[in-house]
Amino acid sequence: MKAIKAYLRSGEMARLAGVSPDTLRHYERKGLLPAPRRSPNGYREYHSSLLDRVRMIRRALSVGFTIDELASIFRQRANGGAPCRRVRALAEEKLTEVEAQLMEIKTLRDDLRSMLRDWDSRLARSADGERAGLLESLASSRREEKLSPLAPSAIRRKKVRSR
Repeated sequence: MKAIKAYLRSGEMARLAGVSPDTLRHYERKGLLPAPRRSPNGYREYHSSLLDRVRMIRRALSVGFTIDELASIFRQRANGGAPCRRVRALAEEKLTEVEAQLMEIKTLRDDLRSMLRDWDSRLARSADGERAGLLESLASSRREEKLSPLAPSAIRRKKVRSR
């Protein structure tokens, strides 16, 4: 196994961390990474110790932390603070949000199962080629107010927000 150099150019750091060089610059702008040193020809050179930090950032983002939350935590650390209890509280909030999304998704799943049973019944009563009014039946659905078609998009929003 090859030893990692003390300083890595942004492309090397990005490749090893599984991100793009643009992502490293974004993390830098947001305060998640310190400004790298510059080589004589102007290339960004990150200290190799930051590789674990980039991996930690990626993992934290994947479990729901936001860039702004991480930047605030890192600032608190840099100022000598110990944000561990805050990190734990934020993680608990993330879990609560995920559990709420799971409930919404389970409700959506149950609604879809019920809808499909209804549609199968309608199709069984309709001749081939005859309209059964499947989509129209959604307008008169008894559970209309409880349907939650936004549950999957709420999950997508989380991923987009965390970049």
